[in-house]
Amino acid sequence: MARPLTVLVIDDSATNRRTLTTLLESSGEVMVLDWAQDGDEGLKKVLDLKPDVVTLDLEMPRLGGHTFLRLLMRAAPTPVIVISSYAHKSDVFKALELGAFDFIAKPPQGTPAALENLRRELLDKVLAARHVKSGGRQAPTPRGFVLSGEVPHVIAVGASTGGPPAVQRLLEGLAAEPSVSVLVGQHMPSQFTRAFAERLDRIGPFTVTEACEGDVVTPGHVYIAPGGRHLLLSDRTGRLELRTPSPVPADKYAPSVDRLFESAAEVLGPRAVAVVLTGMGADGAVGVRAVQREGGEAWAESEDTAVVYGMPKEAVATGAVTRVLPLDDIGSELAALVRRRRQSGGQ
Repeated sequence: MARPLTVLVIDDSATNRRTLTTLLESSGEVMVLDWAQDGDEGLKKVLDLKPDVVTLDLEMPRLGGHTFLRLLMRAAPTPVIVISSYAHKSDVFKALELGAFDFIAKPPQGTPAALENLRRELLDKVLAARHVKSGGRQAPTPRGFVLSGEVPHVIAVGASTGGPPAVQRLLEGLAAEPSVSVLVGQHMPSQFTRAFAERLDRIGPFTVTEACEGDVVTPGHVYIAPGGRHLLLSDRTGRLELRTPSPVPADKYAPSVDRLFESAAEVLGPRAVAVVLTGMGADGAVGVRAVQREGGEAWAESEDTAVVYGMPKEAVATGAVTRVLPLDDIGSELAALVRRRRQSGGQ
């Protein structure tokens, strides 16, 4: 039997520490080594105990969560899962940029059903950290390009765990191609997707918004799937538009990367380009097959850089993926693909 995954819980609330410890130790695969009530104590205990995973509250006295992350990633890089309230969305994305592995939103009420959902999500993400791969973060590219009047080259992107920083880095690599439009299916709680879009819009080269029903796809624009809804591409009277339908009971994920890719394949045919980035599970594997059937291109992030090599691995296993690349090469290679298509007269 594999040894239990060890966890250090850092939270200034004694109630939260007890709750998290109980939820984590409900699985025989996890052992809580200890707890800390602030970042200063937590950093000392990480260096001393060397846990496999850290859970982190960002709002703490003495040494806050962001400073803790900066120091930890320099001294002893360790997978960190941020436990955050819905009221501190921007803090979460800053933590991800500083190297946090993933985040979980605290339920607003501690009902039995909410705690059970928290337990499942917490254990899924803690256990996924067995496979975490660390990688450096790059500074965002400054804004500054002029849009052209071309029909947009559409790229569909799917991601889950580790996805927010990965999406940002992909967009940085694409910055030289203003004709590109990007549709992003990122698994994320619905209360966070708009904040994710707003953050990317502030720090990156593209105009980034949370997608809305009926949006017309325009060059230089990135559309983030709204949490809890799908993001689909449609062709209405020769104009590319977006649909954001609600999920049905059979849908495992909302947004669904599979459904995003399938819609791109149906509308764009051989012009479809789909990219699977880091994430748990197999969402996207069905979608890349659809892209392949229509003659499009399906790419995946390589195991070398994926925070969790789950979704990319499953996509590659289908045989439908044409290129497997490190994260920092994907954006520039997509830009090169767009240039080749433009030169050949294709859209």
